[in-house]
Amino acid sequence: MQLWADAAAIVLIALLIDRFAGEPSNRFHPLRWIGNLLDRIDSAVGDRGRKAVKWGFLAYVTVFLMVLVATLAVTAATRMAFSATGIAWALPLGMTVSLGEIAWVAVSGVFLKFTFSIFSFREHCTPIQDDLRAGRVTDAADKVRMIVSRDTAGMDAVHIASSCCETVTENLVDSVVSPALYGGLLGIPGAIMFRCANMMDAMWGYLNGRYGNLGFFVARFDDLLGYLTSRLSPYLVACAARLMGLKGHPSILDAAREEHAKTPSPNSGYPMAACAAALGISMEKQGVYVIGTGESPTVDDISRCCRLVELTAVLSVLAVMLPLYALTGIHVQVFLENMIEGVLRCLL
Repeated sequence: MQLWADAAAIVLIALLIDRFAGEPSNRFHPLRWIGNLLDRIDSAVGDRGRKAVKWGFLAYVTVFLMVLVATLAVTAATRMAFSATGIAWALPLGMTVSLGEIAWVAVSGVFLKFTFSIFSFREHCTPIQDDLRAGRVTDAADKVRMIVSRDTAGMDAVHIASSCCETVTENLVDSVVSPALYGGLLGIPGAIMFRCANMMDAMWGYLNGRYGNLGFFVARFDDLLGYLTSRLSPYLVACAARLMGLKGHPSILDAAREEHAKTPSPNSGYPMAACAAALGISMEKQGVYVIGTGESPTVDDISRCCRLVELTAVLSVLAVMLPLYALTGIHVQVFLENMIEGVLRCLL
């Protein structure tokens, strides 16, 4: 097949895996393996002074290259192994497809899926909603602690619902829109580039004595990578809201521009403000910000929020990742795979 057709198949496979298979257990998730590697690096760095900035940069480059080479080595080896069989089939319009190409597309789809997550939001929020509906507010607050970085002890039902809506909307950019853009532009290497930066920022991006210097580079790099995608997200939210027939704020884009600066993060306020406006709710992190002009969210608003974010995320994959990946990303990926394939052939 043509590369553009392969690209479309890879994206659709990744989307279908995310929808119907979801996330693997932590034991088998590549992001968990990366996290374990980062923990080892963290433990090995003794000097937390200015020299730690250099170590943080080198750690990012090392982790990125390790993940990139390992991933592309697997995809390249898959294509080599199955192509050696010589099995191929004729397709309409004079095209052919080989067993090696099919295997390569399937494996690439699996790796691409690991760089984004759409439908896992609901898995985290549903147990919290069940507790709220049953009046188990304390249990719900305990579960919220797993998805937000704040003290949830004594949190009431309103702020529990708000916390769910906040974390779902805030992660729209990091979990989907950014991987969609960079994966589209640079293929799986671009998606890995973002995912490594974002994960390292989540683990090391704290302004304290331990991580202030070590996480300096990844925190700034993650902000840089999220600059464009965060500002793109309100347009995608507006499209999804229209498809859902939501009657929230009359101008989602204006709301995002007016309220995005309320959050400490330079980027997370855009998707949060856009979603709050679309849903007609307000979201509050006590003592930090209130985003939106509507009523406080209820337990049912959590489901509405998840549906809005899921549709926005699917639009991101189909309208951003797929065309860009077919035009540029797949070519970047194949170019790098061919380099690694050459090395593998020399070694074998």
